Amino acid sequence: MDEEKLPLTSHLEELRKRLIISLVATGIGFCVCYGFSEQIFLLLSAPLIKSMPEGSSFIFTGVTEAFFTYMKLALFAGVFVASPVIIYQTWAFVAPGLYDKERRSIMPFVFLAVIFFIGGTAFAYFIVFPSAFKFFLTYNTQYVKIMPSIGEYLSFSCIFLLSFGVVFEMPVFIICLARLGIITHNHLQKSRKMVIIGIFIAAAILTPTPDAVNQLLMAVPMLVLYELSIIAVRFFEKKKEPQID
Repeated sequence: MDEEKLPLTSHLEELRKRLIISLVATGIGFCVCYGFSEQIFLLLSAPLIKSMPEGSSFIFTGVTEAFFTYMKLALFAGVFVASPVIIYQTWAFVAPGLYDKERRSIMPFVFLAVIFFIGGTAFAYFIVFPSAFKFFLTYNTQYVKIMPSIGEYLSFSCIFLLSFGVVFEMPVFIICLARLGIITHNHLQKSRKMVIIGIFIAAAILTPTPDAVNQLLMAVPMLVLYELSIIAVRFFEKKKEPQID
């Protein structure tokens, strides 16, 4: 960390520069993804399409719904495509204010956070989506036919994927707290019962499906991640310095 403190205007100018680069990268990603918005939507909706009865299809109930749905989807995909640039610009803004030791400590966790977030969304897409849609389609009968709106599906799927992505960040967050000396593996073990209750409450709130099976599909990975976090914290927690008499 530089000993000489920069004036506030310099920090604001640096922030402005980083934001502009991030916005330009997002804009480029948006433009590229909009050209493939239909293909991206088909990829996103593939788990539901596989579960839908033959002859079913998506609909849009407003004149502009399809247009704005593809616009929002292109924006989400554009942010995802530009995320390496955004993460780097965020790091480039924060890094000068850190000591060399702190930089070396944080960098691996930034990488791990990205990996765990992608892992969470992949788990939701490949494991949870098929089970959730199978439950929803049990209400499809001879007289009640499913006709999903593309706008509603986009909102539902993005919230679902984001929820699992955030949930899978739990080990990274816990290990960071351990590195800072805020928690230890003993604290985590003692809090296990309360955490288990909290996990099931969180799963009931975050999972947009009322059945127990899909709630367990979120709760069980959270429990496994918590137990893995306890093991990891044993190795990463801040060691207490021995007291000198």
